[in-house]
Amino acid sequence: MCILCDQGKPQNHSRPQLGRRDFLKVSSAAAAGAAGMGLFATPPAGAHGDDDPPQDSGRHGRRYVIRNGYVMTMEPGTQGQDSPFGEFIEGDVLVEGKKIKAIGKNLHVSNAAEIDARGKVVMPGFIDTHHHQAWTAIRSSIPDSILIDDGTGTASAQQNYIFNILGALQPTLPGFANHYRPVDVYVSELFGGLSQLDAGVTTVLDISQIHHSPQHSDAAVKALKDTGRRAMLGFFESAGNIPGNQYPTDAARIAGNLSGHDLVGFVMGGEVYLGEPIYTPAWQFARQNGFLIAAHILSPFGIRPILDDLAAGTGGTGNNLGIGPDNLFIHMTGMSDFGWQAVKDNGAKVSIAFPIEMNMRHGEPPILKMQSFKDPAFEPSLSTDVETNMTADFFTQMRSAMTMQRMIVNQAVLDSGPIPANPWPSGPGLPPNENLPPLLNARDVLRFATINGAKHLRLDGKTGSLKVGKEADIIILDGN
Repeated sequence: MCILCDQGKPQNHSRPQLGRRDFLKVSSAAAAGAAGMGLFATPPAGAHGDDDPPQDSGRHGRRYVIRNGYVMTMEPGTQGQDSPFGEFIEGDVLVEGKKIKAIGKNLHVSNAAEIDARGKVVMPGFIDTHHHQAWTAIRSSIPDSILIDDGTGTASAQQNYIFNILGALQPTLPGFANHYRPVDVYVSELFGGLSQLDAGVTTVLDISQIHHSPQHSDAAVKALKDTGRRAMLGFFESAGNIPGNQYPTDAARIAGNLSGHDLVGFVMGGEVYLGEPIYTPAWQFARQNGFLIAAHILSPFGIRPILDDLAAGTGGTGNNLGIGPDNLFIHMTGMSDFGWQAVKDNGAKVSIAFPIEMNMRHGEPPILKMQSFKDPAFEPSLSTDVETNMTADFFTQMRSAMTMQRMIVNQAVLDSGPIPANPWPSGPGLPPNENLPPLLNARDVLRFATINGAKHLRLDGKTGSLKVGKEADIIILDGN
């Protein structure tokens, strides 16, 4: 899987404004067109025009070498003589089939196609550990919203996500999700996956809340498979609790449909705010079968005391469920010190969606809280959350993480004062503050966006870095 990403290519995102009924008509037409083009079969990946891939792309066992790129392995330690960080200037990457066979300078390779990567960055694909991919078709539909109606009557309150998308609080006036048919699920999931591949995101945890029926679930599974991208299907509750949904009891069937698939796996959704009678069997099923458990943990919905119960080992209906290394907690905003300590001590993972959390009133992204433990192994992965509000572009996720953290730390440094009157060219600077974490840098957020995501999804043996023996989830960034 090698993706050439052109970050400078203009794209036309203009579209007419659509109501719910219009959206469904467009989805239906798109699905009919997709069926006519054979999109409901599994097509071979391909490109057109100037972006045509080298000859024999996709052929089993095909050999190719990416030449003379700036290779960023994202591997710790030394992998070559030029850098303690494992990167090369003008390095080569040899791929055979789906595996990386060699990384180095001036590799002597026979019987292999060549990809010229001069002036380009060669690196592992981005990994999104939390993306509600079913909402692709209603992208940017509520750009000013907050999470919950706060009663202010403002545009942000009226557009709130819970009501307008999930339709969860007022079922007599349901949101977009309640109108989805299986074909709408398929179209959104397929187009969402392809658009993310185009943006260099080669792996996703699809937080799927569109399981109104087994047919809806099957449509999501088929779309993830047909996209040809590495993915984990997160089986969550049906948005709006549509009658006929079979959460969590359909988990075994869905997981069975994904068993042994090369690219698509299964993650159990276990939302604690649904109540112990619902989340207890979901967590038990996951632990009995060795699956990850993902859950939104954030300031609203009364989650803080629930997490404290789990941290104390007293959560779950009569079962004393506890936090473990199989937990992936999304957001982790507004939680207690006790809950945080248990998350850290028990090896649970944290996915932070910086732009959405800041924009939709989830709470302050908890990057400084994670840094306060001063444990280099306790870091977040990054996630895009919902495209109904913000872009899923991963450069936005990285920039937002870095900017938000630096804003807080930089202001704390300035507030520590007094600010020197003449700090240049050789005047004194502000004294160091040992209570503040170091500023995030570009390498940090790249790590969050690649290898950390792989670790959090238990995929670091396959992807997340460029290493001999790993699979070739590679993106090439055009610096020009």
